[in-house]
This record gives sequence, C-alpha cells and structure tokens, in this order.
Amino acid sequence: MNLKTNLKSVGIALCSLCLLVVLFSPGRTTRELAQRKYPNRIPVTFWHMWSAEWKDVVDKIVDRYNRSQDKYEVIALSVPGTSADTKFLLGTIGGDPPDVMAQWNQVIPTWADNDMLTPFDEVMTSEEKARYTKEAYPVVQRIGAYKGKTYGIPIGINLSAIYYLPNDFRQAGLDPDHFPKTLELLSAAGERLNRRDRNGNLTRVGFFPGLWQEMAPLFGGGFYDFGREHVSLDTRANLRAIEFLAASRKRLGYDQVVRFQAGLDSQSFSGGWPFIGGAYSAVVDGQWRVEQLAKYAPKLEYRTALIPAPSGGVVGGGFCNGNFMVLPKTARHKRGAWDFIKFWSGIDKPERAAEFYTMGGWLPLSPRIADSPIYRAYIKKFPQFKTFVDGIGSKNLQVPPPVPYQVFLDDLVKKEQDLALRGDISPTDAVRSLVDGVANELHRRKELGNHD
Repeated sequence: MNLKTNLKSVGIALCSLCLLVVLFSPGRTTRELAQRKYPNRIPVTFWHMWSAEWKDVVDKIVDRYNRSQDKYEVIALSVPGTSADTKFLLGTIGGDPPDVMAQWNQVIPTWADNDMLTPFDEVMTSEEKARYTKEAYPVVQRIGAYKGKTYGIPIGINLSAIYYLPNDFRQAGLDPDHFPKTLELLSAAGERLNRRDRNGNLTRVGFFPGLWQEMAPLFGGGFYDFGREHVSLDTRANLRAIEFLAASRKRLGYDQVVRFQAGLDSQSFSGGWPFIGGAYSAVVDGQWRVEQLAKYAPKLEYRTALIPAPSGGVVGGGFCNGNFMVLPKTARHKRGAWDFIKFWSGIDKPERAAEFYTMGGWLPLSPRIADSPIYRAYIKKFPQFKTFVDGIGSKNLQVPPPVPYQVFLDDLVKKEQDLALRGDISPTDAVRSLVDGVANELHRRKELGNHD
C-alpha cells in the first residue's frame, strides 16, 4: 500500500483536517534556524509529545546527544498530543515530516501499512540488528514489530503491577509481607479490605483489578495470537478474564462503584491520585506512579507486587505499551535520526543510556541497562520500582495487536468491557460483540479496498 492508497483511505478525514493546516503554518526551516546551536552540522528534526517537566528531560537528553558528537544536531519540537498524529500525516503527505518522532499512540500498523514509515531493518547494520535481537527484552522487540519488520524502537516500556498499602492489610488481619500468591487469594483479601459506611456505601475498595487487556494474559489469553499471527478474540481464556472482572464488580455493586468513583480522579499525576488518599488498598497501575508517589506522598508506606495469575493461569502474564521512536518514510536525515535513537535507547553504550531512563522513570530496553550501576542506584533509591524491572523480562507479556485497525480494536475492547462491568451485558455477550464488531470492521475495510 502506498501514499496514494493512503490518501484514498483517509481522504474524508483529511478534508476536515486541512482546516488545521493553518495551525502548523510556521515553516520548519524558520523554526529550525531560530533553534540552531550548531549551524555547521546536519540538522535532525525530532518531534515528540512530552510537555512541562517531561519536556525538560527530553531537552536534556537531546543536549547530551548534541554534545556527544560533532556531525549531527538534533532539534527537538514538542507537539501537542491532541494534534501530533495529524501533524505527522500532513507533514508526511506534504513532504515535510520530521526526521524522527517519539510516539506512544497505537500508530505503527496503520502508518507502516500505508508506507509512511521506514523499517529500522533498513538502517541497522547486521551487527546492530544482531545485538538488538540478542539483548533487547522480548516485549521490547515485539512492541515495535509489524509483519516481520521493526518499525519502532522503544525508549521506555509501560507495565502494570499492584500498588498496595501494608497498613490496610495489617488492620484487616492480613500479612503484607506475604502477598497473595494467586488472583483468587488476592480477591478474597480484597473482600476483607473493603470498607462501607453505615448506609452501605463504599468508602474504600480493597482490590481494584486492571483492564481486560491487562488481565487476559494472566488467564492465558490476549487479543492476538503471535504464534499464528492473527487476532484471537473468542477464547476460553479471554472469557474467563472478563468473567473475573465482571464478578469482582458485581460483588462490589455496579451502582456502588459508579458512585464511589464519581468523585475520584484516577488519572491524576499529582497528589490527587486516589491511592494516595486511601481510596484503594490495592490497585493496578503503571510504573510511573513510583516517582509520583515519591514527589507528592513521600511519607506514604506502600509496596508493589506483580499481578498474581489465577490458579492454572500464566505466571508473568501482562500487557505492555510504551514510548517508541519511528522513522518517517520521507525523512531527509535517517542516518542522523538512527544515530540519535541508538544513543537514547542504549543500543549503543547501554551503560551510558541508563541515566536517560532514570531521568524519565522509564523501564529499560535491555537487561544490560537494568544491570548498569546507574540504574541499580535508581532502583535502590526507589525500591518499589524493582517489581516492574523484574516483570519486564517475562516472555508472557502481551502488546497491542499488530493489525492496521489497532485503534478500532482497542476502543471496541474498552467499550465491551465497560458494558460488562456495568452489568449491561454478560461476559459471554461481551466476547460475542467483540467478535462481531471486528468482523463488521474487516468487512467495511475490505469494501474500501483494504486487505488486512
């Protein structure tokens, strides 16, 4: 599929998006010239979506790279997340893309299928490819892969685990030093940890599980069969996972949970995260919360643990996404972009790159980075982070299904999950609707000339 085909498939959307072109009208050349510190070097334009304190981290890494060599100058541009993908599409189709872009949206299959990305296999040397294949964690290699090629190089993986409050466990007669070994035991502990007021309203949830996509791998499921390379939805494991989630919600009370969560900001990245205030005794969330807790609740006693598998399930199962670098197909300076990516990711000199991962609180690309003195010192400073580093090496971690309709599938999974967790449909109907929804989408795409 080429860019002309892509224009046909997204033509209607682009007609609307053209109204946004004026927002991106300042010329890249003018902006670059204003930011040049090394005008005699080859400019490498780098787009990313980090802002505020995260932008400061990115700027420091870029500055370190620019000072490390004298051939290229990376010029970083922070693009608002709400318009980043649109800006990329317009830039690529219009012949003015960045040389490299950091992403965390589910874009690789769609952009690769539409010939908008350069596979890294084309810029890697055979030695670099062999080193990446040998050293990078299995999930790191999987998250950037599509149709046998590498389109994304991760610079930070996200993994979910359990945050729990030892004092709540002690007060409920549970031993926080012996965390439940199975999901069933954890659910039973959660029942003892729940608290309600005199009217029966929830005031604390003992254990709040993760999402369907996070829990399904623990049951041996997931929404893609990487062995046979196709979407896998209607499986007993996936059904068991949503049954578990629905049963957990039913025990708490569907309406009770809605009322309980109404005043909570579960997406807060400051002191307003509900776990800090004691709304949950144990909750599933990502590794980024460790630094958040150190900053906004430094005196809070808490611990972390990997999500236990159910009886007969898959130990080390879970779901990952993350931050990764992509190379636009029409980028001008791919070699410079690749040199920068190697520097940041740690494919070159992992011990040096370890510092960059600690600056952002990111999970590393390889065990060599995790075992470096700088990263070990970081874990010593934030011991709760070790749980995530221990978990990232598992071969049983799933990533978003590598299909061109990845975003559609993700939205559909969340929609059916929400319906099941509100008690509006049964778990069986949630799986059936998921299968039917994907079938309808594939039929629609086929009529538009797509062959997935």
